[in-house]
Amino acid sequence: MKLQRMNRRALSLGALAVSGALALTACGSDDTGSGTNGGSSPAAAASDVKCDDAKGQLLADGSSAQKNAIDAWVKNFTQACKGVQVNYKGSGSGAGVTAFTQGQVAFAGSDSALKPENVTASKQVCSGGQGIDLPMVGGPIAVAYNLSGVEDLVLDAPTIAKIFNGKITNWNDPAIKKLNPSASLPDLKIQPYHRSDESGTTDNFTKYLIATAKSDWPYEGGKAWQAKGGQSASGSSGVAQGVKQTNGAIGYMELSYAKDGLGTVAINTGAAAPVKASSDGATKAIADAKVVGTGSDLALKINYATKSEGAYPITLVTYEIVCDKGNKAATLPATKAFLRYIASEQGQGILSGIDYAPIPEAVITKVRSTVEGLS
Repeated sequence: MKLQRMNRRALSLGALAVSGALALTACGSDDTGSGTNGGSSPAAAASDVKCDDAKGQLLADGSSAQKNAIDAWVKNFTQACKGVQVNYKGSGSGAGVTAFTQGQVAFAGSDSALKPENVTASKQVCSGGQGIDLPMVGGPIAVAYNLSGVEDLVLDAPTIAKIFNGKITNWNDPAIKKLNPSASLPDLKIQPYHRSDESGTTDNFTKYLIATAKSDWPYEGGKAWQAKGGQSASGSSGVAQGVKQTNGAIGYMELSYAKDGLGTVAINTGAAAPVKASSDGATKAIADAKVVGTGSDLALKINYATKSEGAYPITLVTYEIVCDKGNKAATLPATKAFLRYIASEQGQGILSGIDYAPIPEAVITKVRSTVEGLS
């Protein structure tokens, strides 16, 4: 797929005048996150916002992996559409899909596409239609660590699988030493952190392990963590906080949470050089993805085993889930206006500057067309 090339723009997320109460949390993986620092100015963003008849409160729930992108989008959107309040409760992908299929929200965010049973359930709330997946933001899942004295760390899929499966328990294990011959690895217990809540980030992280290290990761995968042992925390922010507080800890989280002193693992994919989590690396991985949804559903299949140079393999795509038909009349204008903005060139343009990856041009063009046809 040909990817849209976007310039990084400085995002001013200072004091923006937002009318009405704004409660915002994120999509996919956790609850709260670090502030955003990149993106577009409100004035520039407003040029791409078409409010139409949008008004009132827009309720949504789901993934927190896109939390910081949602933060930036909502600030820009509500600056332009002052009659709209966006209340995004980021309870995780699983909770978001449940809220959507129960008719509690106008749209949901999920780092995993709808399953057949979810689509069936959605038909009860989408009068004459069904829930569809609209890919809106890509992002690398960083394997972040806190290890005093070690600034650079390389791991491969089998080693990561063994660490999170409790088979490698010490930082000076021979397998880690072999991948990091010049590092001063301490004789210290590894403290792996995973998500305690159902999470699309967990789903994508374990899909990577299943695709690349199946013999070392004998689990079916899914939103719920299945391996034994380790520490657990709620949301990407909870995992990040746990890793930050514990020397010897390691965890998986959306890249924008891997801040404040945390190191990120470079993955040995078999390419010429190990690849660190980055927006550009995620974009290259999404370029290998295929559209597997049918009709107006645009679900993607990521190639987790990619060996393309510079492609970061542990990458997720966050979907906004909405009814193709049968949306509630009271919220349809606001839903379309918000989704139209985040799929626009301006909305996608802020992503690279805040550690996310824009959706490839060939796919986001289809998303834009689908949004206009929502009814």
